[in-house]
Amino acid sequence: MQFNNGVAASEIADAVWIKSSDSTGNGNCVELAGLPGGAVAMRNSRFPEGPALVFTAEELVAFLAGAKRAEFDALID
Repeated sequence: MQFNNGVAASEIADAVWIKSSDSTGNGNCVELAGLPGGAVAMRNSRFPEGPALVFTAEELVAFLAGAKRAEFDALID
């Protein structure tokens, strides 16, 4: 099954959403779920029924590599 960006997170049946262990439990978390075929869905924990962004494995690998190199740190300074 293929999912498009903006799909309601609640429509992703059997999704197991995970979040960082650094999450403080205040509801401000990004959660990820693996999808059939290797794609990954991302949602905002404050809106668990809301839209999910869907990324290919390659897109997520590129993002994580940039995050590990601190390429996005200026966005939160």
